[in-house]
Amino acid sequence: MPPSADPSVSVTLAEIARIAGVGRAAVSNWRRRHDSFPAPVGGTDTSPQFALSQVEEWLRRQGKLDEVGSRERLWPEFEALGDRDTMGRAIAAAGARLAREEAGHTTDTTHAGGPPDADAAEGLPYDTGLSDAQRSLVERAVGLARKHGARETFDFLLGRWLDTHVRQIGVTPHPLAALMAEVAELARDGEAGDVGAVLDPACGTGGLLLAAARQWAGTVDAPPSGVPLKLLGQDVDPTQAALAAVRILLAGHSPGRETVWEVDVRAGNTLRADPHSEVCADVVLCNPPFNERDWGYEELATDARWTYGLPPRTEPELAWTQHALSRLAPGGTAVLLLPPGVASRRAGRRVRAGLLRSGVLRAVVALPPGSAPPHSVALHLWVLRAPSGGGADAGAGVLLVDAADVQPEPSGKTQRTGRAAIDWPLLRRRVVSAVRVIQVGDEDGNRSADHAVVPVIDLLDDEVDLTPARHVPKRGTSANLGLRRSWNRFGALLHELRNLTATLSALELGDEEPAGQGTVTVGDLLRAGAVTMRAGQQPADGAVRTGDAPDDAVPMLTIADVLAGGRPSGWLPSREASAGETAGTLTVTVPEEVVVVGAYRAFGAWVDTGAPTVLGSQLFALRVDPTLLDPWFLAGCLRAPANARQAGTHASTSSRIDVRRLQVLRLPLDEQRRHGETFRRLIAFERSLREAGTVGGELVDGLTDGIAAGRLPGNRA
Repeated sequence: MPPSADPSVSVTLAEIARIAGVGRAAVSNWRRRHDSFPAPVGGTDTSPQFALSQVEEWLRRQGKLDEVGSRERLWPEFEALGDRDTMGRAIAAAGARLAREEAGHTTDTTHAGGPPDADAAEGLPYDTGLSDAQRSLVERAVGLARKHGARETFDFLLGRWLDTHVRQIGVTPHPLAALMAEVAELARDGEAGDVGAVLDPACGTGGLLLAAARQWAGTVDAPPSGVPLKLLGQDVDPTQAALAAVRILLAGHSPGRETVWEVDVRAGNTLRADPHSEVCADVVLCNPPFNERDWGYEELATDARWTYGLPPRTEPELAWTQHALSRLAPGGTAVLLLPPGVASRRAGRRVRAGLLRSGVLRAVVALPPGSAPPHSVALHLWVLRAPSGGGADAGAGVLLVDAADVQPEPSGKTQRTGRAAIDWPLLRRRVVSAVRVIQVGDEDGNRSADHAVVPVIDLLDDEVDLTPARHVPKRGTSANLGLRRSWNRFGALLHELRNLTATLSALELGDEEPAGQGTVTVGDLLRAGAVTMRAGQQPADGAVRTGDAPDDAVPMLTIADVLAGGRPSGWLPSREASAGETAGTLTVTVPEEVVVVGAYRAFGAWVDTGAPTVLGSQLFALRVDPTLLDPWFLAGCLRAPANARQAGTHASTSSRIDVRRLQVLRLPLDEQRRHGETFRRLIAFERSLREAGTVGGELVDGLTDGIAAGRLPGNRA
């Protein structure tokens, strides 16, 4: 691929590493060893940016330009297009070209009014409005894809686009999408192989439709027989609808083969002006938008879709639920991902009662937190079946499955945001084994370890609360597994504490302070140049993201995070963090900087070993001169409770710490390092002790629940 056509495109050290196919440390080493390495053109000392064209030329001269990095060289140019929609249209245009070529319909132009083999998607924005330079970028992407694979190249660009705009675009994780499709199949009375059409009325970039294709249409390498599956989608965002259309088309093409499914993805407001209003789908899969207040309550008050009751203004999810039912063929199945409040909010109880009385609501499955955005919420799957010709069976009861207690992966793997990763194989086994009750009519499954088939009459009370945890007995096997894991972790923590105790308990503190030792304040150190201090800042509204983060994301730490345990709950893209640091609107730490909390209620100080970190308000970064101060020694002195008391304002319960008044021992550098090492052990002791208390509390709660439920060994009725 030729060098970047736009010399203004810049890249970070992390992006250079990906382009060259090496680690970031190798790139830093090149900068130190080679005087010819390009000079930064922007960014900051801690996060510099370099001209992509200069970097490519240098790598080529050094023989370090790995072909594996070809797609990585392309992405910064797409990112330089600026706004989300322009980037998305360019990626969709490249995908449309590639899909045509995969289908054997090559063309000499990038202009496309719709995707190949999908006239129903007419009007979606592919290269409409793109400049000549942007079309040239699309051409280079298509040329690259011819060498590295059409689907692989498009998926790479789409993945990077989603990572860049993860806060604005919600994506259903692949394992959850596959699980939803499998649940829909199990809930269809075992009628496998007869799904003709699948609809997603809020398809986003098409993840659920792809899961449906894999569930019911096979793969390109193992195409099914019979009529191709119809994949129908729509989304209010035209850019996402365009990306979904070409993504699904590319997934269904392979050189020398015909598509194994038909695609019809349209842009439109589903509730107000449904572009698929005449559809009768066999399956509906949907992850609708949550908490929309302006969903059309007034103009849709008399809509024919509200068979089970008018959805309240504050219950848009119940509008999506009834919309899904209205688009199902008789006997068709819908699986929706909904927030847990839909199962219990008082405003929606009349509609829930209508769904129960009609027999269309077949199951509610509680998922563990972290299964999908928003990750802090334990979302629910609702399984519904449209009435068939023989009428719905309202007396069969509703299957309630409580899988919210599925533990994290045994490996202890965590996501970048710090949350424990979901054990998807275990979650699938739990949900699938429970949902089979619907499929086979398992009489013994009416009330089991983690699920219960509750008679409709028992649910039709004043609350009509469908929350599974309120009706499902605590799973004994899962509780025992959780207890074993907790005991193992507790034992490991006790071992760590014993080792640290042996070291720390041997310390003998003097009765009096050594004469002439003295202290200095942080203010004194600032004036002497031994320390520089920067105050944390509040980012602009909407700048901080939550949820899954890309590899080069920069975590954002706030006072609320410190109070909640010290783990950052948000993050910013590395480019935005770097730009904010350059502009002086963000404070980003570097390794070995000392972070100090300026609020008395959350006071603390530590060495930021995980830098870079964006600091919020009331947080301060202290950078030491290593020839004068040891950072661990400084952090240990600053975090002393007595130090905080004398430096606090004490004006109110929300008093602040005057960081400049905090005191530090006056010691030679070698003594500082000795003290600093002791402070390291003390901080490790504190963290292990705190975690042991948390795990111990979990053990007490788990044992109390089990014993109170009569599961103590030897218990007799």
